This record gives sequence, structure tokens and C-alpha cells, in this order.
Amino acid sequence: MRVNKFLAEAGVGSRRYCDKLVEDGKVFVNGQRIKVGTDVDKIRDKVTVDGKQVFKKAQNIYYMLNKPKGYVCTVSDDLGRRTVMDLLPTDQGRLYPVGRLDYETEGMLIVTNDGDMCERLTHPRNEVPKTYAVRIDGIFNETHISKLKAGVEIEPNVVVRAISLRVISSSKEESKIEITIMEGKNRQVRRMLEVVDKEVTFLKRVKIGDLKMTGLDRGKCRVLREREIEYLKNI
Repeated sequence: MRVNKFLAEAGVGSRRYCDKLVEDGKVFVNGQRIKVGTDVDKIRDKVTVDGKQVFKKAQNIYYMLNKPKGYVCTVSDDLGRRTVMDLLPTDQGRLYPVGRLDYETEGMLIVTNDGDMCERLTHPRNEVPKTYAVRIDGIFNETHISKLKAGVEIEPNVVVRAISLRVISSSKEESKIEITIMEGKNRQVRRMLEVVDKEVTFLKRVKIGDLKMTGLDRGKCRVLREREIEYLKNI
């Protein structure tokens, strides 16, 4: 990053003004006076202006990750399992996953350093819908649909329900459904289907609100687009 951009983003002044500071010999990098157009490493280099160190303002970072199964949604793991952080670019600073997908579940995960967004997307009062593609053993019929929409008790005094449920296909061997929930309890979709005696063989989160994960390969991530960030901030 050019030093004038670094200083401008740190709030020192415009790029032109920052170039003037460099020309006047007031800017040092790692103790050395520099010239206009010098590049700096925003993480490793120590930049000073008039003897005072300048720190780049922390910028919010937003990734969408297509989580594969076999990864845990934590920053680190005491058991030595792979975490979703292993799938992100390095040198991004302190990031954390928004909410959880269990070890065997795949799909959309937002990873960020924006605490406000994390609170907005995970707090129960905000009722953010999350949609999952599910494969289960055996037939899935109207009785199952009615029970899940009416609400099922997944633990004492905890009743959750599907706000929408669509059967994509159903046979004696396997059924495919799409289910949307609000609450986001631990392993909620699996536990809901256990209540109606259905075993999940595949589970993938495909949407958060109206935000879809189209075209993102398993195990890959991408930076969220501005309109996607604004959507999540206002969901």
C-alpha cells in the first residue's frame, strides 16, 4: 500500500496533504525517512509522522464461506480439529464466524470482525430466517410437515417450528426438503427432524434471509459485495 493511502485511511489527511508531509521529511517508516510513492506494509511496518506512530484505522472485513463438513465453526479447537478459519486468507486480523454450523453441516457462513453485524444476525430478537437444504431417509409426508410447522419440542420447554417447508422430492429411499427456521438453536434442524422420527443424511445452509450462496464452491470464500453488506446490516 502506498504510504499516502495508508496515512489518508488513518485519518491524517488527504493523499495530497500526506505527500506534502513526506516531501517535508516528516514521515518515517521503521525509523527511516522516506520518499513520496514509498510502499508500506500496513501490518508489519511502523509509520510515524512528526515522531508519533500512526495506526491504520481498523476496517470491517466480511467474507461469505461455503463451509464443508469436517470443520468446526470456532477460531481454534482444543481437540485439534480443522476450523473454518483454516479456509480463509491469512493476515486478516481478528475474524470470527457469525453463528455456528455443526461439524457435519455444510453451507453458508458469514465471517467478519464486525461485532454489530454479528449481534444483529445472531440475537433471537431479530428473528433472522435461515434456510437449509436437507436430505433424509424415507418418505416425508404431510403429517411431518404439519408437525414441524406447528412446532416441536426439541428440549424441555423449548418449542421451535419451521416458518416454511417445501418438499422437493420424496420416495421410500430418500426425501429432499427445504426448511426455513428463525431460532438457530444448536443442531436445531437435525433435532426437529429427530422429533418426527427422521434421520438427516445431508444438511446445508443455503440462505440467510434473502442472501444466497450462488456459485461459491465448497470450501471457498469470497468478500461480500457492498449491497450484500448493506442488506445484512439492515435485515
